[in-house]
Amino acid sequence: MDRTAQLSTRPAGREIAYDPAAAPPSVQVRAAQVLEANWTGRSTVPSRGLYPHQWSWDSAFMAIGLRHLSPLRAQTELETLLAAQWGDGRIPHIVFNPSVPLDAYFPSPDFWRSSAAGRAAGAPGTVQTSGIVQPPVHALAAWLVHLADPGLSRARGFLRRAHPRLAAWHRYLLGRRDLSGAGLVSVVHPWEQGMDNSPCWDRPLSRVAPAPARSFRRADLDHGTPEDRPTDLDYGRYVRLAADYRDGGYADGRGEFAVEDPAFNALLIASEHALARIAQELGASGREHAARAERLTAALVQRLWDPAAGMFLCRDVRAGEPIPERGVSGLIPLLLPGLPRDLVATLVRTLCGPHFGLGGTTRLVPSYDLLGAAFDAHRYWRGPAWFNTSWLLERGLRLHGERGRADALRRGILHTAGASGFAEYVDPYTARACGTTGFGWTAALALDLLHDRPSGDRNGLTAIKGGDRG
Repeated sequence: MDRTAQLSTRPAGREIAYDPAAAPPSVQVRAAQVLEANWTGRSTVPSRGLYPHQWSWDSAFMAIGLRHLSPLRAQTELETLLAAQWGDGRIPHIVFNPSVPLDAYFPSPDFWRSSAAGRAAGAPGTVQTSGIVQPPVHALAAWLVHLADPGLSRARGFLRRAHPRLAAWHRYLLGRRDLSGAGLVSVVHPWEQGMDNSPCWDRPLSRVAPAPARSFRRADLDHGTPEDRPTDLDYGRYVRLAADYRDGGYADGRGEFAVEDPAFNALLIASEHALARIAQELGASGREHAARAERLTAALVQRLWDPAAGMFLCRDVRAGEPIPERGVSGLIPLLLPGLPRDLVATLVRTLCGPHFGLGGTTRLVPSYDLLGAAFDAHRYWRGPAWFNTSWLLERGLRLHGERGRADALRRGILHTAGASGFAEYVDPYTARACGTTGFGWTAALALDLLHDRPSGDRNGLTAIKGGDRG
């Protein structure tokens, strides 16, 4: 029997090999147990209670961790998400599980009405999804999953089947979402950027009339304290934006909210580098993707770099001006291999300076400026530290030779993940758990950091840095 068949028929209970039992269980064992508990059979939910469906960028991070436990399951995670892709190329931010009651999460499938409202955009008719997107980290995840077991990946045709879908996803973003015409991608809803409640959105959101409170029920408050979650006013604005987008047939470029975000574009650039490597693996040239990554990096620096802030800033496309808030999003381009050296040095100083305090007042990276007027240590994306952004910045520090700082951040992530019960996010000063616990990407990225990589490729990204372009 070939290896693909063996893995496909392996009993579910034995698919993931845990470390020998310890007392107390190790972080690795407990992280693997979180992923096992959140597995649905084809994908991994972020949280059984608070987020009971499949989320787009969560699944990419989940696959990055799962590859160390079961490359087959990691591939399946991404394949399940890609199967819900729309005809226009977009990968929706939620793929709904039809067995979950409608009132378990809002906005639910009957709000988005994807198969009807999204018909002109090619929404699938066999599965219900949302109509917005999330950051494009998927090609990077696919490449890292392939590297975990190239033999299995080739035997299953994993990259050969994924590549055209990933390329179509990037074409959608670059073709439909360049709303300024300046070469960068815009998000049309705060939920698309992934850092939903960031103070960076306050100014453009202020133009949006909130939906009436009686028009929706906040299921998130059933699982978290109101002090940790977005306010009712902000949530009403999110609902209004989503409803208007839906009622416009999910056509891009018409809404009041359009923002060029540094992290969203940086992850697209990282995934373009990954697509170059994927193309080469499949025997094609990677030149087009590599050249596009270089053009996007140049546009990112030209449009969003702010020397006075010492970091990248979001840009309000509708107002035609930068948004003067320091969010963690503006540090994420540190992940990029083609960033100018002087910008790298400045980003590191900002990361470790008084606005984010890494290595001084904080062990993980806060989601917003510690000195900002809107800082809140507990409220969703308005100050708490998140594990995925700290993971991305650990990779960026390591990529650019900041080994000592990367090692310290790695230790902080691993300690805090285990001590917090794999919390969704934490107070950046005290590491107190906020949101829900047993959170999928916290466990997955802890596993990734625990895995011993070869010393020459510890950041997991050097495989897509430059290299032969075919």
